[in-house]
Amino acid sequence: MKRLFFLALAGVLLRGPARTEDLNWPQFRGPRGDGHTTSTGLPLHWSESSNVVWQTPIPGKAWASPVIWGDQIWLANATEDGTELSAVCVDRDSGRVVRDLKLFTVENPQFCHKFNSYASPTPVLEAGRLYITFGSAGTAGVDTQSGRQLWERRDLVCNHYRGAGSSPIVYGDLLILHFDGSDRQYVVALDKHTGRTVWERPRSIDFQDLDEKGRPMIEGDLRKAFATPHVAVLDGRPTLLSPGAKALYAYDPLTGEEWWRVEERNNHSASTRPVVGHGLVFAPSGFASGQLLAIRPGRPGEVIDANAPARPDTQLQVVWMTKRGVPKKPSLVLVGDLLYGIEDGGVATCWEAKTGRVVWNERLGGNYSASLLAAEGRVYFFSEEGKTTVVAADGREFRKLAENQLGDGFMASPAVSGKALFLRSRTKLYRVENRAGL
Repeated sequence: MKRLFFLALAGVLLRGPARTEDLNWPQFRGPRGDGHTTSTGLPLHWSESSNVVWQTPIPGKAWASPVIWGDQIWLANATEDGTELSAVCVDRDSGRVVRDLKLFTVENPQFCHKFNSYASPTPVLEAGRLYITFGSAGTAGVDTQSGRQLWERRDLVCNHYRGAGSSPIVYGDLLILHFDGSDRQYVVALDKHTGRTVWERPRSIDFQDLDEKGRPMIEGDLRKAFATPHVAVLDGRPTLLSPGAKALYAYDPLTGEEWWRVEERNNHSASTRPVVGHGLVFAPSGFASGQLLAIRPGRPGEVIDANAPARPDTQLQVVWMTKRGVPKKPSLVLVGDLLYGIEDGGVATCWEAKTGRVVWNERLGGNYSASLLAAEGRVYFFSEEGKTTVVAADGREFRKLAENQLGDGFMASPAVSGKALFLRSRTKLYRVENRAGL
C-alpha cells in the first residue's frame, strides 16, 4: 500500500500543479482573448445523460459568457425586460449559486432587439475583483469575496439602439470599454480600482449623416457596433485594436491616441473580437455585406480605405480580403497557419491565414452566435440550437470528430477550466467533463 501511495504521489509531482491559465478563464474568449485554451483532456462527446457533471438553472435572459477564477464562476444576468441587472456567482465544483447580486435597477430600459439581451457583454474577472458592464445602464467593480460593490458608473451613455454587446477588457490598471451607439461613438478607459475616467476618445469617422449609398441616414444601425476590443503587441508595442462602425481603429491603450485606421464604409455594426497572428490582424468588417480583412499594421497617422487599391506610401495594408463564409457574430480562431470561422448560417470555413486561400468549406447546419474554441488540435463550434460540432485542426482536410446536442441553444461563448467545458445555454449553466476522469 505504501509503495502504491508513493507511486501515486510521484505521479502528481511529475505532472506538477495545474497552470493558472488552465484553470482561469477571466474574460471573453479566455486568458489571451483569442479563443484558445492550453487545457488538455477536454471532453469530445457529451449529451444530457452523458458527461454532464452538473447543470444549474439561471433565470432571466442573458447572453454574456461565463468567466472563471479559482472556484468561482461569474455571469452577468438580467431580467428579460431589462429592469433588473445582476451578477451571479456559481461554485465551480458543485454548480451551487453562491451569490446573486442585484447591481442596477433601470426604470426605463433602452430598446433591446429580441435577438439580443440586456446582459450580453461578458464581464472581466481577476483575483478578488469582477468588472461588469451593461452598457449605458451601468458599469461596476465588485469585490468577489464579499460581494460588495466597490464603485459604479452610470454616466457613460449612448443610445445602443438594439442593445449593448461589446465586452470590456482589462489592460494593466485600465478597464477599457466601447460605447458605439446610434448617437455617440467613443472608447473610454477607466481606472479599474476606482472607476475614474483615465481617457476618453471619440471615434474619428465622420458619418456625415449619410449611408453607404449617400442617402440621408434615418436608422442608427450604420453607426452601431458590438465588437470587443483587443490589445496585441504589433511592431513591438502594445496596440489597442478597436472595431467600430465602418472602421477598425488602432489606439495607444495607455492614452487613447489614435495610431491608424482602416475604413470600411460599406459595412457597419462589427461584432467579432479581432484575432492576431503572422504579423496580421484578422477582423470581419460588419453586417451589411461583411468582408473578412487581413490587415498589416501601420504607422501612426496612416489611414486607408479597405476597398481602395493598395497605397505604396503606407505600411498599413489590407493583405487579403474575402466575402465568402464571413461571420457576423462568431469570432474567429487561428490555429497555426490556418484560420477558422463560421458564418451565422452554419457554413464553416478554413482559410490559409497568410494568403486567404480557402482550404475547406463545409456546412455544419444550424445558426451561430457563439465564438469558436480551439483546444488540443480541435475546433469547437457551438450552435444556437444547442449542437456542438468538433472538427480536427491538425491538418488541411475537413474531419468531423464529434457532434453533440445539449440544452436549449448557445448564444454565449464557452469557457474552460481544468478539464471541463462550462457552457451557458439560454436557461442553464453546464459543467461538461469526461466523468470517467472524475
